Amino acid sequence: MICLFAAGQMTAFAAIAFTLAWTHSIEKTRWEEEWQVTAAGLKLAEARVKGSGAGVDPQAGAELRGGWLVWRPDLRPQQQLVLAASDATGQGWTLCAEGRCAVFGDRPGDPAVVRPCGAHDQ
Repeated sequence: MICLFAAGQMTAFAAIAFTLAWTHSIEKTRWEEEWQVTAAGLKLAEARVKGSGAGVDPQAGAELRGGWLVWRPDLRPQQQLVLAASDATGQGWTLCAEGRCAVFGDRPGDPAVVRPCGAHDQ
């Protein structure tokens, strides 16, 4: 189960995988990541971006698939994701899991946190 803490609220998703998406603040390109909940934490399984440019650097070995640069990042599992909220893109973050999406961080404010839900979050 995934818990999203944003704007003083918690939203839980009954899922072990999710997509996190946003628009890059400088290049204005779409960026998406596929995450999985594992025993070690949140594991980044795949990243993709619609183009490249300033601050948009796919890893070596990225492939072009359907207009997206796609790669498998080499990142150790994370205990949580802390996501800053700014108005630099005019949009926030989108988290989708099990056919349900939440949009958050579209206005400056406290960071949002994504993490596996624990017993204290129920």
